[in-house]
Amino acid sequence: MAEAILNQPQFQDADKAREYLEALRWANGVVCPHCGSLGAHYKLQGKSTRPGVYKCVDCSDQFTVTVGTVFERSKIALNIWLQAVHLMCASKKGISAKQLERMLGVTYKTAWFMSHRIREAMTSSPDGLLGSGGGTVEVDETYWGNNKRSKIGKLYADLRGGAAKEKIVSLVQREGHVRTFHVQNVTAKTLKTVMDKHLSKEANLMTDESPIYKKSGKEYNSHQTVNHGRGEYVRGDAYSNTVEGYFSILKRGLIGTFHHVGEQHLQRYCNEFDFRYNSRTALGYSDSDRTNMALKGIVGKRLMYRRLDGQQAI
Repeated sequence: MAEAILNQPQFQDADKAREYLEALRWANGVVCPHCGSLGAHYKLQGKSTRPGVYKCVDCSDQFTVTVGTVFERSKIALNIWLQAVHLMCASKKGISAKQLERMLGVTYKTAWFMSHRIREAMTSSPDGLLGSGGGTVEVDETYWGNNKRSKIGKLYADLRGGAAKEKIVSLVQREGHVRTFHVQNVTAKTLKTVMDKHLSKEANLMTDESPIYKKSGKEYNSHQTVNHGRGEYVRGDAYSNTVEGYFSILKRGLIGTFHHVGEQHLQRYCNEFDFRYNSRTALGYSDSDRTNMALKGIVGKRLMYRRLDGQQAI
């Protein structure tokens, strides 16, 4: 099925890809990315003009559909970009830069940078508070053992308290959306800050027995816990299996697909997994819907590549 989808014109031809992106970005008419005007902008013609160049009737600047997006100034053909977006949107546990390198016929460095640009397109501002209207929201934290040292060195770090592990907190509304955050510390204060910003006071809160939720839990419509330490995982409507299931997908992707994720990039990977979960099949989305959502998210975002102390950085 995925192969059949990638045979569609927008994935095989750069001009078709540009027309497809124009229809998505400018569904209500061509908009100048320089001055924001919606008007009778006209397309430039001629042998010396590359396809898809418009001129604004108000500010007289020239532009294409990729100006002001994460695709701007890229030398990669636009249909290759669309292939990469579709592959990342259709892969439940993600797709590595090495796999993109092989499938798209680009260098590893290019594939790595492309994937980070696409993750940026997948990142969006939260819309409303989770649990509004009395919804049930599960909150939990997990740890990602991201250590560059040997297995013995990692084991030693784990025995000393897992100092090398990164902390991740997720808030999942049952039958709804998830929001995931890479935090520096897992404390009552840190989690309260996250919950205050993203969780409605009308929510019915579900957590494990950790004491870090005890005080802040009183601020919500209700707060139920399950005691994992005593082997309790479900008690009627009280459980945190939804957020645990999400962590399972996230960790299988981090471990099985990406293997190593730099601390400075971990939040962007979390955003990628959030994006796919929030547009999952159970909520009525298809791979094509997800791809179009990501393509609409390219606007207003730029990502520049640089090397910092010998490390890949953005």
